[in-house]
Amino acid sequence: MPDLKGSILVVDDEESLRNSLAKVFTYLQYRTRSAEDGIAALIEMRQEVPDILVSDLNMPNMSGFELLSIVRRRFPAVRVIAMSGVLSEDAIPCGVTADAFYQKGGGMAALLKILEGRPWPKREPADVPDPIWIRKNGHDSSGGEFVTISCPDCFRTFPMPIDTASLILDTNCKFCDCLILYAVVDPYNVVFPPRYVPGRRFAEPVSHKVLFGN
Repeated sequence: MPDLKGSILVVDDEESLRNSLAKVFTYLQYRTRSAEDGIAALIEMRQEVPDILVSDLNMPNMSGFELLSIVRRRFPAVRVIAMSGVLSEDAIPCGVTADAFYQKGGGMAALLKILEGRPWPKREPADVPDPIWIRKNGHDSSGGEFVTISCPDCFRTFPMPIDTASLILDTNCKFCDCLILYAVVDPYNVVFPPRYVPGRRFAEPVSHKVLFGN
C-alpha cells in the first residue's frame, strides 16, 4: 500500500493494543512502527524519526512523560498524541508535552478524529527547553535514592542521586555535556512544577495527581 500520509510510531506496553493500533494506522495508509516503552521508542527514532508519535503515558522502564519531554526537545517537529487509561481529561493533562490527548477506551473513532480531523497547533520555539519528568528508580547499595536520566541529545543514560522531588533541577550529561533540565516526580502522586524560569530554580508547584500503572 502506498505511503500517502506519512509515518507513525505507536508506543504502548500492552502488546494487543499496540498491534491493533498499528493495523488500523497501516490500513489508513500510514507507514507504521511500534515500540513497547520509551527506551524502545528512542531506539526506533534513532533509525527514523516519525511524523507522528502516539504514546501511552504509563509504561515501565521509561514512561511516556519522560519520552514525550525528550521528543519535544530533540524532535520538536514531531506531532505527538498522548494517551492514557488512567487519566481522564478533556484537554492535554498538566505536565504532558503533547499536541493532543486521547483517553483510552474512548473508541477508535475518537482517536482517528484527533489524528485526521483536527488542526495541529503551531509550536513556537521555546527560549528555555521544557524539563524532563523522571520517576524515582529506587535506592542504590548505600540506601540513597536515585533516578536514571536519558540525555535528549545523545540518548545515553546515566544515574543521578537525588535528595528532593517535584522541583526543577539541572545537570549536564555525563557523556556529551548537554544541559538537562529535569524534575523528579513521585510515582503515585505527581506534582508538576511550573515552567522553568532562569534564576528561579525553586517555584511553587502545580499539583496534578497521576497513578502510574504498568
